[in-house]
Amino acid sequence: MTDLTRRSALRLLAAGAALPLGGCLPAITGSLTGGEEEAARSRMADERFLYAATNRKRISGGTGGPHFGGERGELEVVRVGFAPAPSSLVSRAASVMSGDWSISGVTPLPQGDQLADLAGRASGQDVLVYIHGYNEAFETSVTNAAQLSDAIGFRGVTVAFTWPSKGGLLDYNYDRESALYSRDSLARLFAALADSPTIGRIHVVAHSMGGWLTLETLREMAAVRGAPTLATRFGGVVFAAPDIDADVFTAGVKRLGPMAKRMTLITAVNDRALAVSRRLAGGVPRAGAADRDTLEALGVRVADASDYGWGVIRHDLFLSDREVREVVRRAIDRGRSV
Repeated sequence: MTDLTRRSALRLLAAGAALPLGGCLPAITGSLTGGEEEAARSRMADERFLYAATNRKRISGGTGGPHFGGERGELEVVRVGFAPAPSSLVSRAASVMSGDWSISGVTPLPQGDQLADLAGRASGQDVLVYIHGYNEAFETSVTNAAQLSDAIGFRGVTVAFTWPSKGGLLDYNYDRESALYSRDSLARLFAALADSPTIGRIHVVAHSMGGWLTLETLREMAAVRGAPTLATRFGGVVFAAPDIDADVFTAGVKRLGPMAKRMTLITAVNDRALAVSRRLAGGVPRAGAADRDTLEALGVRVADASDYGWGVIRHDLFLSDREVREVVRRAIDRGRSV
């Protein structure tokens, strides 16, 4: 079975539950008959959306695709809607099997303090922040966030932090510099959520180079706020195939203190992308393919996904493999009670 076939089959199983990924259903206004109102509510119940905090520069105003590019810009927050699922079972199944979620619109939040607005919309709920890795476009990053949130059944508000990756295989160095550039923006997002007394726990899933950005941001925030205080606001923190120098990861986790017990690493010794990254880094092991005993000695949980999934690259198993996605779900469930 190919990666595409396996992922499509799993999406088909989940197609019956098309819940919103964040926020509440909008109110229905106007003069509708009872049947029309019920149909309208049914359509809105199928709508999927999330919020994206991005410091990418807009393309053509950011209203039509492509919405944001790989150039660096200022932080802003938008609402990303996805097309409602088809109404018939046959067309619904065909849409799921195609592997595509169609972005129906990207709408900026009202001007002003957009982060405070976002925190207000998340009031009373947990928040899942997804941070993508190297070589990702805006559209694929928000779609992956939506699919992951839906697949693990996350109930709360989902936010994709999408930083200015060039989205090209030969732009690794540019992306690393962009990740460093994005630390302040991610810290602002985390701070806005953490400082809201009405938001529950903040859960994080960071992929590949996004894990490096996340670790460095949390480390800087802990230096200012204190590691114990910072840890109380976070739930599950998942590093999926983290493209982080293993020594840098060790030093960062030690500075984060109690946050370590909230962390889960998804690793794979046969991750081809991390093998290339290791060569580029002068042979230093990456945390996503490091020795399990060394990582667990830091107090973090390690899920070795080397024997799971299909394909050659094996760098996105947390998205493509059902069992590995279960690791993410359990990490978030534990994070609610730690």
